[in-house]
Amino acid sequence: MPGMSGVSGVSAGPPARTLACFGLIGTTVVDDGGLERAYSEAIATQGIVTGTSAYAHGMAQVHRSRGKSALDVLREIFPGNEARAQAAHLAFDKSLSGAVQRSGVREVPGAGEALDELGRLGYRVCVISAFSRRQLDVMMTALGWQRRVHLVLGADEVPRGSPYPDPVLTAMLQLGVGDVRETVVVHSTEAGILSGVRAGAGIVAGVLTGSHPASRLRAAGAEYVLDSVADLPGVLAGAAESGRVAGPRVNVPRPAGEATGTVAPVAQVGRGRAGRKRAGSAPL
Repeated sequence: MPGMSGVSGVSAGPPARTLACFGLIGTTVVDDGGLERAYSEAIATQGIVTGTSAYAHGMAQVHRSRGKSALDVLREIFPGNEARAQAAHLAFDKSLSGAVQRSGVREVPGAGEALDELGRLGYRVCVISAFSRRQLDVMMTALGWQRRVHLVLGADEVPRGSPYPDPVLTAMLQLGVGDVRETVVVHSTEAGILSGVRAGAGIVAGVLTGSHPASRLRAAGAEYVLDSVADLPGVLAGAAESGRVAGPRVNVPRPAGEATGTVAPVAQVGRGRAGRKRAGSAPL
Protein backbone atom coordinates (compact mmCIF):
# COMPACT_ATOMS: atom_id res chain seq x y z
CA MET A 1 0.00 0.00 0.00
CA PRO A 2 1.18 3.58 -0.59
CA GLY A 3 3.02 5.09 2.35
CA MET A 4 3.89 1.62 3.84
CA SER A 5 7.24 -0.13 3.98
CA GLY A 6 7.79 -3.73 2.98
CA VAL A 7 6.93 -4.72 6.60
CA SER A 8 3.18 -4.76 7.12
CA GLY A 9 1.91 -2.00 9.41
CA VAL A 10 5.22 -0.10 9.50
CA SER A 11 5.23 3.40 8.03
CA ALA A 12 7.91 4.12 5.45
CA GLY A 13 7.93 7.75 6.53
CA PRO A 14 7.12 10.81 4.46
CA PRO A 15 7.93 10.62 0.74
CA ALA A 16 10.86 12.58 -0.62
CA ARG A 17 9.91 15.54 -2.79
CA THR A 18 10.80 14.89 -6.41
CA LEU A 19 8.87 17.42 -8.54
CA ALA A 20 8.83 21.23 -8.51
CA CYS A 21 6.16 23.06 -10.54
CA PHE A 22 6.53 26.78 -11.25
CA GLY A 23 4.36 29.48 -12.74
CA LEU A 24 5.85 31.71 -15.40
CA ILE A 25 5.04 35.45 -15.58
CA GLY A 26 5.51 36.94 -12.12
CA THR A 27 6.94 33.73 -10.68
CA THR A 28 10.05 32.88 -12.68
CA VAL A 29 9.82 35.58 -15.37
CA VAL A 30 9.69 39.33 -14.68
CA ASP A 31 6.21 40.82 -14.98
CA ASP A 32 7.02 43.96 -16.98
CA GLY A 33 3.42 44.87 -17.77
CA GLY A 34 3.44 43.24 -21.19
CA LEU A 35 0.75 40.75 -20.21
CA GLU A 36 -1.72 43.41 -19.15
CA ARG A 37 -0.92 45.43 -22.28
CA ALA A 38 -1.77 42.38 -24.36
CA TYR A 39 -5.12 42.06 -22.57
CA SER A 40 -5.75 45.78 -23.06
CA GLU A 41 -5.12 45.53 -26.79
CA ALA A 42 -7.21 42.35 -27.01
CA ILE A 43 -10.35 43.81 -25.47
CA ALA A 44 -9.87 47.03 -27.48
CA THR A 45 -10.47 44.98 -30.63
CA GLN A 46 -13.92 44.26 -29.21
CA GLY A 47 -14.73 47.93 -28.59
CA ILE A 48 -13.66 48.13 -24.94
CA VAL A 49 -11.23 51.05 -24.95
CA THR A 50 -9.35 53.09 -22.38
CA GLY A 51 -11.24 55.82 -20.59
CA THR A 52 -14.50 53.89 -20.37
CA SER A 53 -16.09 52.18 -17.39
CA ALA A 54 -16.22 48.94 -19.40
CA TYR A 55 -12.45 49.12 -19.85
CA ALA A 56 -11.86 49.72 -16.13
CA HIS A 57 -14.12 46.80 -15.28
CA GLY A 58 -12.43 44.55 -17.84
CA MET A 59 -8.91 45.28 -16.65
CA ALA A 60 -9.96 44.79 -13.03
CA GLN A 61 -11.20 41.38 -14.08
CA VAL A 62 -7.85 40.69 -15.74
CA HIS A 63 -6.04 41.50 -12.49
CA ARG A 64 -8.35 39.34 -10.38
CA SER A 65 -8.07 36.42 -12.77
CA ARG A 66 -4.30 36.35 -13.23
CA GLY A 67 -3.08 32.77 -13.31
CA LYS A 68 -6.06 31.50 -15.27
CA SER A 69 -5.75 30.72 -18.96
CA ALA A 70 -6.00 33.78 -21.20
CA LEU A 71 -9.07 32.38 -22.94
CA ASP A 72 -10.83 31.76 -19.61
CA VAL A 73 -10.07 35.34 -18.54
CA LEU A 74 -11.54 36.70 -21.76
CA ARG A 75 -14.60 34.48 -21.39
CA GLU A 76 -15.18 36.12 -18.03
CA ILE A 77 -14.95 39.55 -19.63
CA PHE A 78 -17.33 38.53 -22.44
CA PRO A 79 -19.72 36.15 -20.64
CA GLY A 80 -22.03 34.23 -22.90
CA ASN A 81 -20.30 35.47 -26.05
CA GLU A 82 -17.79 32.84 -27.14
CA ALA A 83 -17.21 34.51 -30.51
CA ARG A 84 -16.00 37.76 -28.91
CA ALA A 85 -13.88 35.87 -26.39
CA GLN A 86 -12.23 33.84 -29.15
CA ALA A 87 -11.64 36.93 -31.31
CA ALA A 88 -10.11 38.78 -28.36
CA HIS A 89 -7.94 35.76 -27.63
CA LEU A 90 -6.50 35.82 -31.15
CA ALA A 91 -5.64 39.50 -30.67
CA PHE A 92 -4.13 38.74 -27.25
CA ASP A 93 -1.94 36.02 -28.73
CA LYS A 94 -0.71 38.32 -31.51
CA SER A 95 0.01 41.18 -29.11
CA LEU A 96 1.92 39.02 -26.65
CA SER A 97 3.96 37.37 -29.40
CA GLY A 98 4.90 40.79 -30.75
CA ALA A 99 5.96 42.01 -27.30
CA VAL A 100 8.20 38.96 -26.77
CA GLN A 101 9.78 39.38 -30.20
CA ARG A 102 10.44 43.10 -29.62
CA SER A 103 11.59 43.07 -26.00
CA GLY A 104 12.26 39.47 -25.09
CA VAL A 105 11.68 38.13 -21.59
CA ARG A 106 13.76 38.39 -18.43
CA GLU A 107 13.97 35.88 -15.64
CA VAL A 108 13.31 36.96 -12.07
CA PRO A 109 16.76 37.53 -10.52
CA GLY A 110 18.03 34.24 -9.18
CA ALA A 111 15.31 32.14 -10.83
CA GLY A 112 17.64 30.31 -13.19
CA GLU A 113 20.05 29.50 -10.38
CA ALA A 114 17.19 28.21 -8.24
CA LEU A 115 16.04 25.88 -11.02
CA ASP A 116 19.60 24.66 -11.50
CA GLU A 117 19.98 23.99 -7.77
CA LEU A 118 16.77 21.98 -7.66
CA GLY A 119 17.97 20.00 -10.66
CA ARG A 120 21.21 19.20 -8.84
CA LEU A 121 19.16 18.04 -5.86
CA GLY A 122 17.29 15.59 -8.06
CA TYR A 123 14.05 17.46 -8.63
CA ARG A 124 12.22 17.25 -11.91
CA VAL A 125 11.28 20.80 -12.87
CA CYS A 126 8.06 21.78 -14.62
CA VAL A 127 6.88 25.18 -15.85
CA ILE A 128 3.09 25.56 -15.92
CA SER A 129 1.57 28.54 -17.68
CA ALA A 130 -1.73 30.11 -18.65
CA PHE A 131 -0.37 30.63 -22.17
CA SER A 132 -0.61 28.33 -25.16
CA ARG A 133 2.19 25.88 -25.83
CA ARG A 134 3.19 27.92 -28.87
CA GLN A 135 3.70 30.99 -26.68
CA LEU A 136 5.58 28.96 -24.11
CA ASP A 137 7.99 27.57 -26.70
CA VAL A 138 8.84 31.11 -27.80
CA MET A 139 9.47 32.19 -24.20
CA MET A 140 11.51 29.12 -23.26
CA THR A 141 13.70 29.71 -26.30
CA ALA A 142 14.13 33.39 -25.43
CA LEU A 143 15.10 32.43 -21.88
CA GLY A 144 17.38 29.59 -22.95
CA TRP A 145 15.75 27.30 -20.38
CA GLN A 146 15.27 24.21 -22.52
CA ARG A 147 17.85 22.29 -20.48
CA ARG A 148 16.70 23.69 -17.16
CA VAL A 149 13.20 22.24 -17.21
CA HIS A 150 11.96 18.71 -17.74
CA LEU A 151 8.41 19.61 -18.76
CA VAL A 152 6.54 22.67 -20.01
CA LEU A 153 2.73 22.69 -19.87
CA GLY A 154 0.53 25.23 -21.63
CA ALA A 155 -3.12 25.97 -21.02
CA ASP A 156 -4.06 24.11 -24.20
CA GLU A 157 -2.41 20.91 -22.94
CA VAL A 158 -4.57 20.28 -19.88
CA PRO A 159 -8.32 19.59 -19.56
CA ARG A 160 -8.82 22.64 -17.33
CA GLY A 161 -6.42 25.38 -16.30
CA SER A 162 -5.80 26.88 -12.88
CA PRO A 163 -7.42 27.16 -10.36
CA TYR A 164 -8.37 23.55 -11.10
CA PRO A 165 -5.81 20.90 -10.09
CA ASP A 166 -5.44 19.60 -13.66
CA PRO A 167 -2.13 21.35 -14.56
CA VAL A 168 -0.31 20.08 -11.48
CA LEU A 169 -1.85 16.61 -11.70
CA THR A 170 -0.89 16.43 -15.40
CA ALA A 171 2.71 17.28 -14.49
CA MET A 172 2.68 14.58 -11.80
CA LEU A 173 1.41 11.99 -14.26
CA GLN A 174 3.80 12.90 -17.06
CA LEU A 175 6.85 13.00 -14.79
CA GLY A 176 6.02 9.82 -12.90
CA VAL A 177 5.31 11.13 -9.40
CA GLY A 178 4.24 8.28 -7.13
CA ASP A 179 2.69 10.37 -4.35
CA VAL A 180 1.13 13.82 -4.73
CA ARG A 181 2.98 14.92 -1.58
CA GLU A 182 6.25 14.64 -3.51
CA THR A 183 5.33 17.80 -5.40
CA VAL A 184 6.23 21.42 -4.68
CA VAL A 185 4.18 24.16 -6.38
CA VAL A 186 5.36 27.79 -6.56
CA HIS A 187 3.18 30.54 -8.01
CA SER A 188 2.52 34.28 -7.83
CA THR A 189 -1.27 34.17 -8.25
CA GLU A 190 -4.28 32.99 -6.30
CA ALA A 191 -5.32 30.66 -9.14
CA GLY A 192 -1.90 29.02 -9.25
CA ILE A 193 -1.84 28.50 -5.48
CA LEU A 194 -5.33 26.99 -5.54
CA SER A 195 -4.28 24.59 -8.29
CA GLY A 196 -1.40 23.30 -6.18
CA VAL A 197 -3.46 22.97 -3.00
CA ARG A 198 -6.31 21.20 -4.77
CA ALA A 199 -3.84 18.79 -6.37
CA GLY A 200 -2.58 17.80 -2.91
CA ALA A 201 0.99 19.07 -3.38
CA GLY A 202 3.22 18.57 -0.36
CA ILE A 203 4.37 22.20 -0.33
CA VAL A 204 2.63 25.16 -1.98
CA ALA A 205 4.47 28.49 -1.88
CA GLY A 206 3.52 31.95 -3.09
CA VAL A 207 6.01 34.54 -4.32
CA LEU A 208 5.72 38.32 -4.16
CA THR A 209 7.23 39.08 -7.58
CA GLY A 210 3.85 38.87 -9.30
CA SER A 211 0.50 40.60 -9.29
CA HIS A 212 -1.24 39.22 -6.19
CA PRO A 213 -0.37 40.33 -2.63
CA ALA A 214 0.70 38.12 0.24
CA SER A 215 -2.73 38.24 1.87
CA ARG A 216 -4.39 36.82 -1.22
CA LEU A 217 -1.78 34.09 -1.63
CA ARG A 218 -2.16 33.09 2.01
CA ALA A 219 -5.94 33.04 1.74
CA ALA A 220 -5.66 30.68 -1.24
CA GLY A 221 -3.67 28.25 0.90
CA ALA A 222 0.02 29.11 0.38
CA GLU A 223 2.05 27.56 3.15
CA TYR A 224 4.97 29.91 2.51
CA VAL A 225 5.04 33.42 1.07
CA LEU A 226 8.49 34.17 -0.35
CA ASP A 227 10.09 37.36 -1.55
CA SER A 228 11.22 35.50 -4.67
CA VAL A 229 11.59 32.06 -6.17
CA ALA A 230 15.31 32.50 -5.47
CA ASP A 231 14.47 31.79 -1.80
CA LEU A 232 12.97 28.38 -2.55
CA PRO A 233 16.05 26.09 -2.32
CA GLY A 234 16.75 27.34 1.20
CA VAL A 235 13.14 26.82 2.26
CA LEU A 236 13.12 23.28 0.88
CA ALA A 237 16.41 22.50 2.58
CA GLY A 238 14.93 23.63 5.89
CA ALA A 239 11.80 21.55 5.35
CA ALA A 240 13.90 18.49 4.51
CA GLU A 241 15.97 18.91 7.67
CA SER A 242 12.82 19.06 9.76
CA GLY A 243 11.49 15.94 8.08
CA ARG A 244 8.23 17.68 7.21
CA VAL A 245 6.54 17.07 3.88
CA ALA A 246 2.88 18.03 3.91
CA GLY A 247 1.87 21.54 4.88
CA PRO A 248 -0.72 22.51 7.48
CA ARG A 249 -4.29 21.52 6.78
CA VAL A 250 -6.31 24.41 5.37
CA ASN A 251 -9.84 24.99 4.18
CA VAL A 252 -9.38 25.87 0.51
CA PRO A 253 -11.68 28.51 -1.06
CA ARG A 254 -14.23 26.77 -3.28
CA PRO A 255 -15.89 27.82 -6.52
CA ALA A 256 -18.70 30.36 -6.34
CA GLY A 257 -21.74 29.07 -4.53
CA GLU A 258 -19.84 26.82 -2.11
CA ALA A 259 -19.11 27.69 1.48
CA THR A 260 -15.57 28.71 2.39
CA GLY A 261 -13.72 28.10 5.61
CA THR A 262 -11.08 29.83 7.69
CA VAL A 263 -7.55 29.48 6.39
CA ALA A 264 -4.98 28.20 8.83
CA PRO A 265 -1.88 30.31 9.62
CA VAL A 266 1.07 29.87 7.28
CA ALA A 267 4.72 30.85 7.28
CA GLN A 268 6.19 33.90 5.58
CA VAL A 269 9.75 33.51 4.37
CA GLY A 270 12.02 35.92 2.55
CA ARG A 271 15.64 36.79 1.98
CA GLY A 272 17.03 38.38 5.07
CA ARG A 273 13.77 37.77 6.93
CA ALA A 274 14.74 34.95 9.21
CA GLY A 275 12.41 34.75 12.15
CA ARG A 276 9.64 36.79 10.52
CA LYS A 277 6.35 36.58 12.39
CA ARG A 278 3.79 33.99 11.44
CA ALA A 279 0.85 34.93 9.25
CA GLY A 280 -1.74 36.88 11.13
CA SER A 281 0.83 39.45 12.25
CA ALA A 282 1.44 42.71 10.43
CA PRO A 283 1.17 42.23 6.65
CA LEU A 284 4.13 42.53 4.32
